[in-house]
Amino acid sequence: QVQLVESGGGLVQAGNSLRLSCVASRRTFGMSAMGWFRQAPGKDREFLATIQRSSGSTYYADSVKGRFAISRDNAKNTVYLQMNSLKPEDTAVYYCAAGRGLLPRRSTEYDYWGQGTQVTVSS
Repeated sequence: QVQLVESGGGLVQAGNSLRLSCVASRRTFGMSAMGWFRQAPGKDREFLATIQRSSGSTYYADSVKGRFAISRDNAKNTVYLQMNSLKPEDTAVYYCAAGRGLLPRRSTEYDYWGQGTQVTVSS
């Protein structure tokens, strides 16, 4: 069964950090890339970061570059999103996804999605 399960979300004050985790079933982790997206109420789903499973190469959206870091542990079938210096505008549901290609940035390039984890940043 294909499955991605996110965890690590919660309520945090602005300026603090959170680390999200996404555990993938063996089948999804066989996809070439893993990514993180978020969706705030009333807004479109936004690409944040992607990592190539084999090389570890990464790519970030400008909105989070320098604050967020994506990493993976292939032995644990897990991808992480370290989020630092959080801002109230980072409040959203955060999703991990498994996709194709080198460093995919469009949601249509991802075949499998987690259920999402809520991140709320208070001012």
